This record gives sequence, C-alpha cells and structure tokens, in this order.
Amino acid sequence: MFKKILIANRGEIACRVAATARRLGIQTVAVYSDADHDAQHVQACDEAVHIGGSAPRDSYLQWERILAAAKQTGAQAVHPGYGFLSENEAFAQACADAGVVFIGPPPGAIQAMGLKAESKRLMEAAGVPLVPGYHGADQDPTLLKREAERIGYPVLIKASAGGGGKGMRAVYSAEEFDAALASCKREAINSFGDDAVLIERYVQKPRHIEIQVFGDTQGDCVYLFERDCSVQRRHQKVLEEAPAPGMTPERRAQMGEAAVAAAKAVGYVGAGTVEFIAEQDGRFYFMEMNTRLQVEHPVTEAITGQDLVEWQLRVASGEPLPLRQSELRMQGHAIEARICAENPDAGFLPATGSLDVARWPEHVAFQRGHVRIDAGVREGDAISPFYDSMIAKLIVWGEDRAQALSRLDAALRDTHIVGLQTNVAFLRRCAATASFAKADLDTGLIERERAALFDQPGLPLRISAAAVVAHTLAVEGAAQSTDPWSARDGWRLFGSATRRFDLETGGAHHEVLLSRHHRGGMTLTVEGEAMDFAVQSADIETHELFLGEGRIRVKTYAQCERVAVFTADGSAVLTEVDLIAHAGDGPAEGGRLTAPMPGKLVAFLAQAGDTVTKGQPLAVMEAMKMEHTISSPRDGKVAELLFAVGDQVGDGAELLKLEA
Repeated sequence: MFKKILIANRGEIACRVAATARRLGIQTVAVYSDADHDAQHVQACDEAVHIGGSAPRDSYLQWERILAAAKQTGAQAVHPGYGFLSENEAFAQACADAGVVFIGPPPGAIQAMGLKAESKRLMEAAGVPLVPGYHGADQDPTLLKREAERIGYPVLIKASAGGGGKGMRAVYSAEEFDAALASCKREAINSFGDDAVLIERYVQKPRHIEIQVFGDTQGDCVYLFERDCSVQRRHQKVLEEAPAPGMTPERRAQMGEAAVAAAKAVGYVGAGTVEFIAEQDGRFYFMEMNTRLQVEHPVTEAITGQDLVEWQLRVASGEPLPLRQSELRMQGHAIEARICAENPDAGFLPATGSLDVARWPEHVAFQRGHVRIDAGVREGDAISPFYDSMIAKLIVWGEDRAQALSRLDAALRDTHIVGLQTNVAFLRRCAATASFAKADLDTGLIERERAALFDQPGLPLRISAAAVVAHTLAVEGAAQSTDPWSARDGWRLFGSATRRFDLETGGAHHEVLLSRHHRGGMTLTVEGEAMDFAVQSADIETHELFLGEGRIRVKTYAQCERVAVFTADGSAVLTEVDLIAHAGDGPAEGGRLTAPMPGKLVAFLAQAGDTVTKGQPLAVMEAMKMEHTISSPRDGKVAELLFAVGDQVGDGAELLKLEA
C-alpha cells in the first residue's frame, strides 16, 4: 500500500479521497489554485502545494505542475478524482513515465474509451448493441448534417472527447442543426480541447442506466450492480439511485456481463462506469464508458457497503479485487441529490456568492448511514465562477425505495443554505413528483413535470412575515438589558402599542403591523388580515410560531437586512427595510443587457446597428463550464458592443448598449 498520495483535484472528491486515505494510514498531498488557497480539501490533507491561477487551465489542468508537486513531496501515486485530468491519457502516461502510479486505468484504456466515436467502433466489433449513429472521423459540417438526415431527426450531437452533458445538444429539425453544431463544438473545444462530435439517433423516452465496473492488475473484473441516472437537466444528472427501479435479476446480469466484457476488451484497471441508454421495454444500447470514478458512486457504496475509493487505492497498489463477483451483495435502496448553486427557474443559471449559512441535516458518516453529506465547502466559503456549480451531494439509504424517498425529503427539508440561490427546493419538488414517486423514469422527466417543478409559489407571506417578526423580537430580547425602563416590549398601562415592519420580497413591498395589548397577547396584521400571534424562541434562529389557529416551527438566518426563513413546507427570503437608511435610494435602471453571472463572453449574436426584438438571443457566455444564451430584455437597436469576444466579464456588467 502507498505511504503518500497526491490528490490532483478539488472539492468534495478531494475531501473524500483524503478521508479514506487517512483511514488506511496513507498521507495525502493537496494541490490548489489561487481561488482555493483556503479550501476545505486543502485543510483535509497533510500537505498542500500551490499550482497556479484560479481558472482550471491555469492550475488543475497543468499536469506538469501536478507531477512536479508529486516529486517535490515524495508522493508515490496520484489520484485524479473526477473531471479535470481524470480521463486524460497523456497525463496518465506522464505519470507512468515519471514513475508515479496513476490511480486509474492504463493510458490505452482511457484512449480507447475516452473518444466516444472510437469506443463505439470497439463495442460494435465486440457485439455490444449500439444506438444508430455516425461515429466517423470526418467532421465536415455538411457531412455531419447529411448524416443527421440519414439517421433521422431527432438526433443527439455529442462531443466525442467529453462527458458530463458538455458539448451535447438534442436537435429536432434540420433548421436547428447548424446552430446546435456550432455551440457543441465551442463547448467541446473549451472543455476538452477537442471539438470533434458524433451524432446518434435521439432515443425517445430513454432511461439512463449505468453499470459500475472494477478491474485489477491480475485481469479480473467485476460489476457492482447498476445506477439509474435518468433524471437530468441539460443532459446533466440531478437525482441518481441504486438499484434501478424495475430491474429484473436477468436484465441486471445481462447488462453487468456486457459492461464487464466492454471493460476487459480494453484491459481495464480500476473504477469505471459503462453507461447505457435503455428503452422502456428493457432493450439497452452502449452509450459510453467513463474511465474514472463517477460523482454518483456513493449510491453504489450505500447498497453494497463497499468503499470504492479504498478499492481504487488497493487495486492501484497491485492488490487483487477485494471481492469476487459471487461475493458481492446489495441491500436496500439509495438515492443521491446533487445540490448546486443555480437558479432552476432561470434555466438553471449558475449562481455565485458566499455560503453565509450552510446547515446540513443530522447524519452519520459513510457506510450504511441513513443520510450522508459529501461536501467540499464549509459555511462562509465562496462559490466562484471558475468551477462546477455543485456544492454538495446528499445521499440517503433506506430498506426500500419508499423509505429512501421519505428520508430524502426529510434531509432536503433540513438542508439550509443562505447567501446564494440553490436547487434544494427544486430537488425536493422533483423527488415528490408523481413520475419520480412511481418510478416512471426517463430523461424527459423534468420537462414532463414542468408544471410541478418550476415557478412554484413560496411560503405564504403571513408565515414568512411572522417568522421575520419572531427573529427580530428574539434578537432584541437577547440584547435587552435587565433595566425595565430600557425594555423594548411595547408595554402600555392602557391600550396597545403598534409597531410597523416594512418587508420586501419578490420586488413587492409589504407593511406588517405588530400590536401588543396591555392585558398581554399580540396581534399580527399582514395584508389587512389580523391574526392572534405568539412566539417561543429557543435562540435567535429557532422559533415556534402560534399564528391564528396554527403552530409552525421555523428557522431564521439574517445577513444585514435580509432574513432567510425555513419551514417544513418551504423557504423564503425577505428584506426587513430600514426606511430611513434607504430614503435616498432611486429607481433602478431597466432594459439593459447585463451579464447574469461572472464568466467569459464567447459570442455576440448581433452587431452594432442591428434592430432586435425582445427575447432575441444577443450574446453567449460561458460560466461554470457551460454555455448560457442571453436574450434581449426589450425591442430596440444595438448601439454599441461594450466587450470583445473572449473577455472575462463581471456579474451585472453591461454587455452592449441597447437603444429604444
């Protein structure tokens, strides 16, 4: 077994590898960029080496610097995590040439499976069923469009060298093809340094089922059952579960044996995932092989009780697989939810900012725990635009799927993140949809359930306003002196005292009145509705509201004037306005075309002098490794472009001048 390893990654996977290595008595070395100088993965390791600027191309993709750090610290092996260099055969070969063990498959296996088109040809030769498509080397756009017409629309354009939904577009007609191809190629070259694509028939109502495989240096290979990853947005996974609902033992064996055969065909070593597109009738087609550990590997660990990172370390050090196929068992059901910094109601636009509050549900660590949190961030950390938008992974396990679903809902309910937008409420709604609850799964589930998932009303104002009032009273009570003349309780000898709270939410202003009566008791008036009101506060964050006939438990977190409210039924963010402090504020300027997040400008879709209409795409930005199209806020004429293609722009920066 190794004495010291270097972890060539960041975030939760780096923290996870560090924890497993520590348990095995292995020392760890972290590498970090400028943006990650105080990141959790740096603190989790025994040593740390700075490798460059914040952008991945200046740090985590600089494999020469990573190998130099390994040599400098005496690390015997490099764990690549997932993403970045984990599927880069040149890096794997450079490790071998430097005498450092690459904790992953040999370079030849990465190369064979890393290029989707080449892997399709290999699988076709091996007799593995494939989706009809074009996997050729000729990348002439005219030929690609002709091949799409031969296959028949709808088709899927996919970056040949990548994964994770980047460089991928579904195209439903010939008219859409040229723009979709250009966008795919831009994303592919930016993410993988290779703009080659392949084209496949877009299977209708498909399920995405993948098989976890593991090979050792002795030539043995096993499969650790399957995961269903059908719930996706923009071709990126949202919820993953194991085992796949409705999977029969016979079909599981067929898919598992096909996956093992695929791995053995390329001499595979270590952890890998063979991904299949499955029809609703059970027929399945090889899609691709990810030659690394997957983000969703914890659900496999939960049902098998195995630590796949420990398997990686043992196999890379030359040990045989810990278990044979006949010894592997699965128990119960596990579901993983990816918690991301993004706004689902705005097309899953990535969000940046500070994790002012990051409170997780009570959980027990690792194997067979009911709830597990894999996070590479802490409360107070910043989510930057340089890396993926995922904040954490929440994994639940139950004796069966129904129990796992119940635990997932409870765990998401108790996940409180404040400071930036997240998808936590969306995940909870997604898991509660009729389709997911009944395991009616396919990759179109989110689109099919749009009415239940997007633009949902938040907490009723009377509840969120009552919570803000309770928070304010608790803060004042905690700071109150014992001097009765300084008390701020509104006491009157006769009559009542009324206090006004000015609250804003969703761009609307609301006046809330709190009346205290001389005989005791309070009344809260919200939007003209008067209700009996009482509150019991355990501290400034934890309150029990008695509102009319109802009783509600709430949590509140305040940052300056903003108060975030969490209840079992949802959450809200309100601003408690100090009218005097804002007396001089003027109205905001509207109708400007601004950057919705920090990122790189990759294209302008209009030029100075062009007349445009509201909703017309005008610019394309890249942030968090994804492209985002920005549309005109109104009809007008483009007067001036304020940036050049390739420029880095800040959040809220005006991109172009738009005249009426």
